[in-house]
Amino acid sequence: MKILARTLTAALLGASTLTLAAAAPALAETVLRLDEVAVGELDPGKASDYADSILMFNVYDTLVIPAQGAPGHVPHLAESWSADGETFTFKLRDDVKFQSGNPMTAEDVVFSLERMQALGQGLSYLFNVVEKAEAIDDTTVAFTLKEPYAPFIASMVRLPIVDKKLVMENLGDGDGEMKDWGQAFLSGNSAGSGAYTVSSHNPQQETVMQKNADYFLDIPDAAPDTVRLRYGLEPATVRTLISQGEHDISSQWLPPEVLKALADDGAQLLTESGTGGFYVKMNTKKPPLDDPECRLALSKAFDYVSAIKMIAVTPDVSQGSPATGAIPVGMLGANPSDDILTSDMDAAKKHLDSCEMAPEDFNLEISWIAEVPLEERFALLMQANFAQLGVKSEIKKMPWALFAEQVSKPENTPHISQLFVNAVTGDPDTLLYGMYFSDAAGTWQSPEYLDDAEVDELLTQGRTTTDEAGRAEAYKKLNARLMEIAPTIYGYDRQSVFAASDRVKVPALSDPSKAFGLDGMGFTFRLMEMQEGS
Repeated sequence: MKILARTLTAALLGASTLTLAAAAPALAETVLRLDEVAVGELDPGKASDYADSILMFNVYDTLVIPAQGAPGHVPHLAESWSADGETFTFKLRDDVKFQSGNPMTAEDVVFSLERMQALGQGLSYLFNVVEKAEAIDDTTVAFTLKEPYAPFIASMVRLPIVDKKLVMENLGDGDGEMKDWGQAFLSGNSAGSGAYTVSSHNPQQETVMQKNADYFLDIPDAAPDTVRLRYGLEPATVRTLISQGEHDISSQWLPPEVLKALADDGAQLLTESGTGGFYVKMNTKKPPLDDPECRLALSKAFDYVSAIKMIAVTPDVSQGSPATGAIPVGMLGANPSDDILTSDMDAAKKHLDSCEMAPEDFNLEISWIAEVPLEERFALLMQANFAQLGVKSEIKKMPWALFAEQVSKPENTPHISQLFVNAVTGDPDTLLYGMYFSDAAGTWQSPEYLDDAEVDELLTQGRTTTDEAGRAEAYKKLNARLMEIAPTIYGYDRQSVFAASDRVKVPALSDPSKAFGLDGMGFTFRLMEMQEGS
């Protein structure tokens, strides 16, 4: 997909206000400043959350990318692909170089797949279905699957291609021929072919990126020359920086009233339609939530209407819409948009009567992520809702890094966790499989630790059934089963909202005809435009 270069009628002026210069050059570089929640994981084999995705989509490239303003996928590093049974063959471009100058070949693609499988981290589970990858020649690579996998092409948007030669030259300590697979090196350095190169990286503070002049596609002159992605800024700090002209795009985690105040002051509101939702996850391995009746009582007691009111930004813009079940409206297998979830205290009390533990013996730990202050409000809402049932709870604030570490074991996982989860490829398989398949438990996406044979079977059907109607039926049944056993309270279907200065234009986050059906892809920096004075 060729991106046509654009020119400006006036010279681009301005410099970053985050650093001071002794004297501004006649034609200063343009600098885009934005923020996200820490930690920024630079190693693409470990990337899994939103900040990681922004880094991956800009520093690395994939064989295919989502189509803009339409469903499906289009070639990127690949020129074309074909399928023959369980074998997918990709024809690669021959004009791509990594940022090191090394040419990209089929060997790099094979290496990238094998590295991700060997690490077994991040979104590697997407590629467990791959039996082998082969370099047929320099520009042809074939993937053979163990079994049919309907969303395989969609999953390829999460296979970033790394520079094998550069990684092999920088292997760290470890056992075996591949030692650490370059983990130490890639934690602070890039080995991609992307439109932006990394000039410095501190995963807790800031990643600085520069435009790649040798990128295989034309990058418009208006795209930012430098990008400064900062981590963990407080909402008040972001509001002040944007108001003072020292910041360009906020994270999606600002409270609604801060977003509204910034809009009232003249900031743009950018939106990204969600392929996921706000999920209140219940630890099914920790009493009393190992009992479905206890979980159903809490899910029926949750005040869905108040939750929606809490996320309204303006009369026209909200951070979400009412949920109808486990699958967001519009995705394969979703319930109708008018079948919204509502609180039902009478039903909640009936389920509680069937719960094996008496409500007076409950003492639930409700966690919220420190970097997402909105979650504290939902914690207080739940505490009040549950108190109406006579259920006691305590609220615990947890930094993201600590939360991600604790949920690796069910005994350390809180009773209730609040998370925003998205379909990482845009397909429902990558929303639901990582949350609910029994073997996928133990990541930040799956603190429910669900182990249900029917759920596993329906998830398997959803990914192995090749016709669309069959997949839709499997996900419809899965939706019903999840509502029946209630491992999660489905708070609302999500829409991300960002406040932005008038110095930047982001068509992928403001024009539906240019939007990607994949969260985070809207932050493709080469498609943004910086205005004069930025």
